[in-house]
Amino acid sequence: MGETSVSGGGAGPLDLASREANDDPAGFTARVLPGGPIQWSDTHRSWLLLSHAAVAEGFRDLRLSADRITSLERLARNRPEHFGLTVELLSGWMVFRDPPAHTRLRDPVRRAITPRTVERLESRIGSTIDELLADLVGGEEWDFKERVASPLPALIIADLLGVPGSERRRFQSWSDDLSKIVFSTQPGSLEVDDLRDATEQFTSFFGELLEHRRRHPGDDLVSAMANDTNDDLTAMELIGACTLLLFAGHETTTNLLTSSVRLLNDNPDQRQRLIDDPSVEPTAADELLRLAGPAKSMVRRVGQAHDRGGHPFEVGQRVYLVILTANRDPAVFDRPGEVDLGREPNNHLGFGWGLHHCLGAPLARLEAWIVLRRLYERFPDLVLLDPTRSWSGNELGRGFGRLPVRG
Repeated sequence: MGETSVSGGGAGPLDLASREANDDPAGFTARVLPGGPIQWSDTHRSWLLLSHAAVAEGFRDLRLSADRITSLERLARNRPEHFGLTVELLSGWMVFRDPPAHTRLRDPVRRAITPRTVERLESRIGSTIDELLADLVGGEEWDFKERVASPLPALIIADLLGVPGSERRRFQSWSDDLSKIVFSTQPGSLEVDDLRDATEQFTSFFGELLEHRRRHPGDDLVSAMANDTNDDLTAMELIGACTLLLFAGHETTTNLLTSSVRLLNDNPDQRQRLIDDPSVEPTAADELLRLAGPAKSMVRRVGQAHDRGGHPFEVGQRVYLVILTANRDPAVFDRPGEVDLGREPNNHLGFGWGLHHCLGAPLARLEAWIVLRRLYERFPDLVLLDPTRSWSGNELGRGFGRLPVRG
């Protein structure tokens, strides 16, 4: 079994936010890939890199800029003063920067997130999921996202950063507000007043915490970054980096866990394999990320005019690196629409590629394996209460707002 799939070929709009792309990504891929690895979308007024090779190359090519700060700085000139503080906060997000700024922002985080850092969280993840599941009763109805997928990654990333888990609801509220600009493809249309409180709260909280950890360091990421003598980040860039870790560390994992439950319940043989076959531990999370990952595409801008696959790419044009189709490219993946938790090799692009490969990938893999295995061990008969519910998403992401289940 696997994803729904339709026959390829045939004309149709290239709309990454369409119901087809959300509900039938295998069919969408089969329809659009024969049109070529690089195509223009009239819907998005953008270039779409669609094949695995084109997307991987796009991630590596510095002529395609990840920089979103320059355009936001221009936008801030005609917005209220507090919006400028939001842009300054986001300037510490390495994912929105090009080298050399990207390298300077990434290095302190890379030095702080060590294998030992992730390894010490394994028991914490296990005890946290056990605590969350202990509050749930078999046969009752509950929302998996609300009761498990949302609180667990927030508690783990809080522990990693060295902040109280009791603050997670406040963090979630601030992150929800900040997500309006992070996931927006048209930031000029935003109501920027919604961002004021989140920006001020994040800046105040992490500013005070970083200063405290400089004087009283602990065994956590904030302490490691605050006392890293090798970096030259400004105070605001360091606050922004902490905010990115908090935001990315729980937002994306929450969506991965939720979408994975939907995918596994649609594929009961692989769901049982997750429980019965420990040999899939090194591979299962990557296969779930390949097919149920929260990122549908990454946005770039053409920074330098060039020819790409016979197409003239002009400065300023928007480019989508379409992970959704790249991860289902039959030139790379055998039976691309099928779920195979033991799939090897699995060169999916769900964690990005090259310079922008996700530093939190080992933690995301660990959380997905532990949480999902223990969930189905505790609730082997878990059922979705709305198994045909449509996926939602825009050009950038795909997932569910809620996932009601019965244990």
